[in-house]
Amino acid sequence: MNILATTLDAITSTSRINAMPPWFQQSTLWILIIGIVIAFILGAGMGGNDVANAFGTSVGSKVVTIFQAYILATIFETLGAVLVGTYVVETMRKGVVETSLYIGEEKLYMLGQLAILGGCAAWLLLATVLKMPVSTTHSIVGATVGFSLVCHGFEGIQWKEIGKIVGSWFLSPALSGFISSILYLIVDHSVLRRNQPVEAGFRALPIFYGVCVGVNAFMVTYQGTPLLKLDKLPWWAALLISIGVALIVGFGIHFILIPRLRRKIRDEQKKAPVSMGNGSEESSGGNSPAWSSPNELESAKQRQQETLPMPGRPVSTKPKTGLQWFLPDPNRVESPEVLRLFAIIQLFTACFAGFAHGANDVSNAIAPLGALIAVYRDYDVQQAAPVRSYVILYGVLGICVGLWLLGHRVIKTVGTNMSEITPASGFTIEFGAAMAALIASKAGLPISTTHCLVGSVVCVGFLRSRKNVDWRLFGNVALSWVVTLPVAGFISAGIIFVLKNIAL
Repeated sequence: MNILATTLDAITSTSRINAMPPWFQQSTLWILIIGIVIAFILGAGMGGNDVANAFGTSVGSKVVTIFQAYILATIFETLGAVLVGTYVVETMRKGVVETSLYIGEEKLYMLGQLAILGGCAAWLLLATVLKMPVSTTHSIVGATVGFSLVCHGFEGIQWKEIGKIVGSWFLSPALSGFISSILYLIVDHSVLRRNQPVEAGFRALPIFYGVCVGVNAFMVTYQGTPLLKLDKLPWWAALLISIGVALIVGFGIHFILIPRLRRKIRDEQKKAPVSMGNGSEESSGGNSPAWSSPNELESAKQRQQETLPMPGRPVSTKPKTGLQWFLPDPNRVESPEVLRLFAIIQLFTACFAGFAHGANDVSNAIAPLGALIAVYRDYDVQQAAPVRSYVILYGVLGICVGLWLLGHRVIKTVGTNMSEITPASGFTIEFGAAMAALIASKAGLPISTTHCLVGSVVCVGFLRSRKNVDWRLFGNVALSWVVTLPVAGFISAGIIFVLKNIAL
């Protein structure tokens, strides 16, 4: 209640831009209050559904527990929303319908934003209960179109902008899947298939970390948040800062983290090694790697045993050529030591993915609320003033609450049911999806982070094994994407139809 009171006080204490009828705020206060409540519910639905996408692969590969994922998501979702999220907010507030149509119909416009919030929240909560990872971007755009069709028909709908958004829905899984697949091939050739993969991993880890941090730093500093005056920073300065940060992190990993890892792995190998039948070793009992449980180690040992030749069966020594050589070996099982290296960096890329989600999708929860506040406070349907920081933080609060209460349901679908994920593949999945989401955020495109994650999971899963993908589950997820826009639009249209008849 204190947060609600503070928000209302901040809204009502600001001066108005346009001449406002004296009765307007008194007659629309109830719309604003209900909008604030529903925006929180929508944020909670996003937290339970979309944030689970960002950390689902890390939980699925056993790098972090669900509780640890919740903590990291809370921190990095907030940072992404505050530092990068303002660009997508503006697109969602004013880019889908022509707001000038509602000049003189300010109360109707506020009712429309209420309908958008209600339609999107209802569908998102239902999808979360059904454990389906749907797109809040689909939901918010569909709900916006549904409200506009009821109020002004096809007039004023920005079909060109909607076309760009729809195009990004198809581009996002393809782009993220492509980036993740290329990165997995690099990891495979540079580390996993080497004769001494652990040593190769030690050499590659500083480079991987440096690139991840450098890309993230550039996304934050280039055309960054006005709160830190980063929007005035020239591109070359942002690039130099990012390169400098990447080099510092890379050298830090090489001279500080790598020696510690070498000692830790060497000490574990000295403690009761257990042969796995093909020369690789794993620590037994209490000396097992921290990221894996005894059941997972037993499963890994069983999979490795299954790849050994049967007694009396001739073993082919013919070298692989062409495409067979280029693609990963579907029968290879990485050693626990190699997977531990990637477990460390996947923890970082999970945070990277959470940051990217906060940068892109928080706008879905607070863009209609930002429009409500602009009209209530300034009597301005065209929303000349930028969205306030406290509105973004309010959306983040709702998202974090929903994540803690509902996130475990969708995490299981994305992280464990769709495809088998290891720390090595999870690192490439999360990095590719985060890259696609951040690129789109800078372009002001509200793409679907759900599509990014699922696209990367499917592409890398198929690349790794050519068969270890649950295509039936993927088909059900894709179907939920198709129905999201019309269902959210239908609910929103129904809400605004009722509100028009009882509140105007």
